[in-house]
Amino acid sequence: IVLLSAINFINLKTAQSAQRAKEVGVRKAMGARKSGLVLQFLMETFVICMVSYFLSLALTELLLPSYTKFLGKELMMNDAAIYLYSFLMMLIVTFISGIIPALYLSNFKPINTLKGNFSRSSHGIWLRNGILTLQLIISAFFITAGLIIHSQVKFMMNKDLGFNGDQSVIIWFNEAKAKPDRFYQVMKQQISKITGVKEVTYSKQVIGNGNTGSSNVDYPKEKKSIMATHGSVDLNFFRFYKVKILAGRDFDPKLSSDTISNALVNEAFIRNMGWTPQQAVDKEVQPGFDSKPYKIIGVSKDFHQSGVAQEIEPSLFFYYGDNWNREQVSNIQVKLDQNDIDGTLSRIKKFWETEAEPGYALTSEFVNKKFGQTYVQYQKQQTLFAILNGIVLVVALLGLFALSSLLIEQKLKDVAIKKTLGADEKTIVWDLTKKFLLIAVLAVFISIPISYYFMNEWLKDFAYRIEMPWFPYALSFVLLLFLTFAVVSIKAWQATKVNLVNYLKYE
Repeated sequence: IVLLSAINFINLKTAQSAQRAKEVGVRKAMGARKSGLVLQFLMETFVICMVSYFLSLALTELLLPSYTKFLGKELMMNDAAIYLYSFLMMLIVTFISGIIPALYLSNFKPINTLKGNFSRSSHGIWLRNGILTLQLIISAFFITAGLIIHSQVKFMMNKDLGFNGDQSVIIWFNEAKAKPDRFYQVMKQQISKITGVKEVTYSKQVIGNGNTGSSNVDYPKEKKSIMATHGSVDLNFFRFYKVKILAGRDFDPKLSSDTISNALVNEAFIRNMGWTPQQAVDKEVQPGFDSKPYKIIGVSKDFHQSGVAQEIEPSLFFYYGDNWNREQVSNIQVKLDQNDIDGTLSRIKKFWETEAEPGYALTSEFVNKKFGQTYVQYQKQQTLFAILNGIVLVVALLGLFALSSLLIEQKLKDVAIKKTLGADEKTIVWDLTKKFLLIAVLAVFISIPISYYFMNEWLKDFAYRIEMPWFPYALSFVLLLFLTFAVVSIKAWQATKVNLVNYLKYE
């Protein structure tokens, strides 16, 4: 952005050269040296950049609290290095953006400028067109990338999570218990009696928290072994979250075997084992965390626990109360009546703080809100990229306006001749605009492979991603052409209003 801004400044100052050409010619005729003119123009650029620098510092101070809140981090401008490095950058930008217009203006020949012939040289046209093409390539990339990021985030937000966490609240234990499994059972019975509580359950892997540990799971008969997460749950966990059972059955509290050595697995588990859901049912596997084998009684649909960016891991789900997991129970999950969420939560809070854990405040969070936090990083990426997109587009369009001003300024005599010969305004506007439209078309086509490569690399970070869409490329093409025409045609239309006498009386 800084580089594009410097380029725009160069183009704008060069485009304004016509207004100062005679000044340069008069000063040179009176004996002014080229070095003196260059130094003057550099000092003018330095003053502009210095004012901009101080304004930017003030703007940063104003926006920093909002940006800090957005990032969720504490940022302060209390480091001298910030001011030193930014000041050095300002000096570098001053020199880069000031030296080229200064040299361009100081090279005007007095005889030509005093006669009015100062803007007809074609030198540097290819360079300026190349700079414009680069600016539009970057603009097309940001438009395309912004649309692809938006599509991916939207896909993640709308993806089927495999579970229903509506009106579900996680309550965390505030202190270590001597017998946490027993505490959970008592709380389950007590909280279930509270008006507005629909159901109560437990799981070690809390949805939105991610993996809490894994170990190898072996299938000795076929000498297969995979890594799977520890899915320690209460027997009603799958019904609580409405997770679909694809094959076999769910846990049944009436069957004692389901509390001892039976287990469910997810789709990721059987994919890694190379089984179909039906083939997995009734197989016995040996997890590394226990000495006894576990019989698979059912296969659940995959559901997200760590966020939709990460691939769903193989999981073995088993009853928490008959192994070492009983010592690690740390939460209780409650489904509330949707018609009285606030009232039910208030009653639970009163019970918890007076009877369950006196002296401790209720520590709770909604499951859907907790899982929603896994999206935050990508939503912020989307927002920041949209802001950058807007900035880059504005900077590029300013550069386009500056360059079109320069090139159209150099063609005002041609415009005057065409008007004298009877050309209408629409024809003149099109003649002045079509070159820029061709540059915009070229820039978009060059940007397509660049955008495709970098956005494809970005999408590789997601286990569940969209297919590369075509519409962002098409939309960036249409949008950039429209904006190019809109910006250039304004200057072209102004050019049709020139005073013919001023441009036809040369020599």
